[in-house]
Formats: sequence, C-alpha cells, structure tokens
Amino acid sequence: MASVILERNRKKRLEQGHPWVFASEVASVDGDPQPGGLVDVLTHQGRYLATGYYNPASQIRVRILSQHKLAAMDTAFFAQRFSDCLRHRERFLPGADAYRLVYGEADFLPGLIIDRFGEVLVVQLLTLAMDQHRSEIVEALVQVMAPRGIYERSDVSVRELEGLEQTTGVLYGECPRHITVSENGLKVIVDIEEGQKTGYFFDQRENRASIAPLMKGWGGRSGITMQNVAAEDGSLQTLPVNKSGKPVTFPYWDGATVLECFAHTGSFTLHACKYGAKKVTCLDVSAHAIESAKANVEINGFSDRVEFVVDDAFAFLRNQVKGQEERTERATGGAAAEGTSGSKPAAKADTAKPMTAGGGRTWDVVILDPPAFAKTKSAVAGAVRGYKDINLQGMKLVNDGGYLVTASCSYHMQPQLFLDTIMEAAKDAGKVLRLIEWRAAGKDHPQILGVDEGHYLKFAIFEVRSK
Repeated sequence: MASVILERNRKKRLEQGHPWVFASEVASVDGDPQPGGLVDVLTHQGRYLATGYYNPASQIRVRILSQHKLAAMDTAFFAQRFSDCLRHRERFLPGADAYRLVYGEADFLPGLIIDRFGEVLVVQLLTLAMDQHRSEIVEALVQVMAPRGIYERSDVSVRELEGLEQTTGVLYGECPRHITVSENGLKVIVDIEEGQKTGYFFDQRENRASIAPLMKGWGGRSGITMQNVAAEDGSLQTLPVNKSGKPVTFPYWDGATVLECFAHTGSFTLHACKYGAKKVTCLDVSAHAIESAKANVEINGFSDRVEFVVDDAFAFLRNQVKGQEERTERATGGAAAEGTSGSKPAAKADTAKPMTAGGGRTWDVVILDPPAFAKTKSAVAGAVRGYKDINLQGMKLVNDGGYLVTASCSYHMQPQLFLDTIMEAAKDAGKVLRLIEWRAAGKDHPQILGVDEGHYLKFAIFEVRSK
C-alpha cells in the first residue's frame, strides 16, 4: 500500500485522535496512491500511525479510517462499521425509529452521513472516496438495516471541494418523499427530498426535550389560583380560579406563551405544545418551512394553540421591540425628564397618533435556533454581529423572569465567544441573565475528544431579568 510520510515538525494531532491530515503536514508520498484510495500514514521516522483514504485535490489530504492496518473499503468493512453505529444508537436511543445512524468522523467513517427515518435511510456522500464506494455502502446498509429504501441527498457544496458534482436520487428500494417518524413521543413529517440537509435536524433531540420545565407555572401571573370550589352536589373541588372568582376551563391556563424563531419544521413548537404551552408563535422566513410546520402541528393535535408567521426573524424581532418601546413611551407619558430635577419635563406622548410599529408583543419564552451564521473563519465577525442582534432583540421580548432559549450551530463561533456575545447583548439590553442549562448535540452525534470541529452545536437556556 502507498504511504504518506508526515513532516517532522508537525503538530501531533493524529496521535491525539484527530482524523485529518492536511496537505501542509505531508512531507512526501511513497508509491502511487490513487485519488480516493487507501494509504498508510507514517511519521517522518517511518512509524505507522493510521490508515486512511487519499485525495491529492483536497486540502485535507488524508482522512483517517483506522488506527490499525486496513486492506480495503469493501462491503464487509462498511457492514462492520454500520453494525457498530447501530449498536450505539440502540443503547442510547432505545426504541427510537429516527436518528443519525452515521455521523462521519465521530463514527470513524469520515465523509459519510446517514440518517434513519423509520424504514428509509438518507445518505450523504461528502468525499471522493465515499462517492467511489457508493455501491459497497448501499450493500452494507441493506445487510445491516434491511431498509425499505435508501435515498441520496449529496446536494451540498462541500462536494465541490472534492471535485464532485452535487447529486440526489433513489439508491435502493422505495423512498416516499414524506415520511412520518417519532421524536420524544411526537409525530414529525419529514420531507427527504426538499427538506434542509437530509430533511430533519436530529442534533437538537435532547435539547428540545430540555425545554419541558419552562412550559408550565405561568398561571399565577394572570392572577389564577387553585381554590376549593363547591360543586352542585355540595362537594368541594380544587379548580383554577381567575381574579374575578370564576373557574378557568381552558386546560392550558398554566402554560407559557412561546415564540419560536427559525422554526424550520416547527420542532421546538411541537415540544412546547406537548409540555403544556398556552400559545406558541411559530416563525420562519420560508413559506415551505411553515407549511411543513403546520402539517406537523396538525397531526399532533396542537393547531388551536399555534399561530404561524412567515417573516424574516431579524425584522420581526426588531418590529416587536420597536412596538414595545412605543407602548412603554405612551404608558409613561413620553420620554423621561431630561437633565437635572430643575430641567423641563419632556413633552407628553401624543396617544392620538397611530403607532408606527405594529409589534409590541412579549412572550414568556423566546426560542432562537438560527442556521449557521459563520460557515468560514473569515465570517466570524459578521456572525458575532448577527448573534448579538437576534439575542439582544430576543431577550428584550422575554417577559421579566421568563426564559431565552438560544443556540448556535456555527463551529467557528466557539463556545466562549458565543457566551461573550450573549453577555454583550444582555449588557446593551439592560438585562441580567442566569444560565440554567448548557448543552451540545445529542447522543446520536457523539464527539471525538480532541476533534474541535465536532463541537459545533451550542445550546443554552437563560432566565432573563431586567436591571
């Protein structure tokens, strides 16, 4: 087998489990490795480190498959790896019928993503070597998973870095476009052909479930209390009663009002309703995404508690904040007095004039789960501004003592930078934030220690208080 010999002065990343060899780390190549073919990776002293596949056209020259000698990427190799992947998911997601089955490097199969949607598998082949072994991958999946169908969603720009065209289509069996699966006891309709990425984002599964404690305990703010009420037969019943002394019949009287921005298929909306939310505003800029969210809300029986908005999240949040500021100005009779106590008070707000902003709403819980703002290192500065803006506006719309649920899936937005950005937003908004929960991706998205690129998802729940 051909060999790649590494530079003497390289960083010892491979020894720490990192699966990539960059072009700048290669001192020489021994033999005639074919693009996509296997190579052994050796130190400058000739000591064996690992075996991976080679692409001279990529800046990632070798992607590691094994720390032991590997003869071929054949069907048996893939079947063994897929069996290992399945065993991990069955252990940590018992009974689940939908999850990420193969997560690239973290499952020791770099360049390969496979999501399971019930009896249908959706595959992404991201690198030259995986593209070349399409048939072996399909054969192994049929052996291990016995799927009804396998669909390819290799319509991602990263393939172009490997000299590959984007492609989609059926690889095996029958693949209906829409598939209904379950997550945390909820039904979710997935569009495997037109949905983002492979059709659904599994990495937030556990994070979506973590919002459960936020959804109840809000009735007291409306003056609703539990009281003993006499029934017709003279017995006493403990019922929720409003400030007027009348029993409350709405079953979700104790639920939160929730705003979900960047909703995609409405996954956080579904979980909010399941856990008892009173009313949810589900927002996305894509009409197709909102139609998907509507379908998911309907099949779960939550339609009476959800309103849908097609709008740009940045514009929507700013409009609500502007309306809120106008309402506050009217309620306080105009701007605060200027200068010292001897100065003239500001003119009273003219309540006869119509409000310029149509917003002014607030919510008990605001959820922000945007797409990646920084896909490259050079985009970080712009991403910081974007994350600060949405979190600044979002926390202004949280009722005092409510919660901001916020996430970033930009790898280049490092965890501390994300927290620092939110802290700056809180400072400008005049808010004090209390960190309640800090999470990463779920158990079907494991992380190899030392591979920072796998630590992309940051998820936080903050309690929001006004200064």
